[in-house]
Amino acid sequence: MYPSLPLLKYTETGNFFLIAGPCVIEDHENPFQVCARLKEITDRLQIPFAFKASYRKANRSSVTSFTGIGDREGLELLGEIRKQFGVPVVTDIHSEEEAAMAAEYVDILQIPAFLCRQTELLHAAARTGKCVNVKKGQFLSPEAMEQVAGKMRAFGSSNFMLTERGTTFGYQDLVVDFRGVPTMQHNGVPVVVDITHSLQQPNQSAGVTGGRPDMIETIGRAAIAVGADGIFMETHPDPAHAKSDGANMLRLDLAEQLLEHLVAIRKTINNLV
Repeated sequence: MYPSLPLLKYTETGNFFLIAGPCVIEDHENPFQVCARLKEITDRLQIPFAFKASYRKANRSSVTSFTGIGDREGLELLGEIRKQFGVPVVTDIHSEEEAAMAAEYVDILQIPAFLCRQTELLHAAARTGKCVNVKKGQFLSPEAMEQVAGKMRAFGSSNFMLTERGTTFGYQDLVVDFRGVPTMQHNGVPVVVDITHSLQQPNQSAGVTGGRPDMIETIGRAAIAVGADGIFMETHPDPAHAKSDGANMLRLDLAEQLLEHLVAIRKTINNLV
């Protein structure tokens, strides 16, 4: 079995780990509110937790879509959250230049799915020495992520994970092939299932991505049942008014019950092996 991630000691609890938070830093209050509630829940349920929010959104459907409050301001807020709550913090990066800048403030650099094959971006992330989460492209098979893992190791990184976030199914939908979890685990790294982005319905004519949040628990239950090491999800107190990805986010007040159910499934699985 591969080693646990240094920052997310989930093997010590027998539980999965959680990467969660709002899609993007959209103001100065929301990320603190979300992190406080998630930390309360995960502390009680003994779920290793890392807070996620993008300081900037580069991949947007429309030119009018919200992209952030400013790079430095957003990163400084993430740094404050890390200090105040004592949790690892995750954010996306989109270019080689962003890797070193973001690494000053966060613990885990995330490579967006559309950019997972960008060799120099992977190299820049690895070069920081930070933990890296690489999301599987919607256009790639789980087997193809072996090449991504190979790049990360060639660049000197052993502290990384891979995330399943659905595969393109037609023009406006995604599907999750859960065979991808053990397939990607064969690379000797933890595998995460993104249970909210996997339910996106992209390429809508209105320029705003749709989603199926009613299926979040279904995807989460299946992910734990097949042995995912971690769960990724985006959550917001009021998804209908979120400034990014609201259509597929989990409402924050539903997070506790969902995580209780997933912990119960993990305990059952642990008792079977």
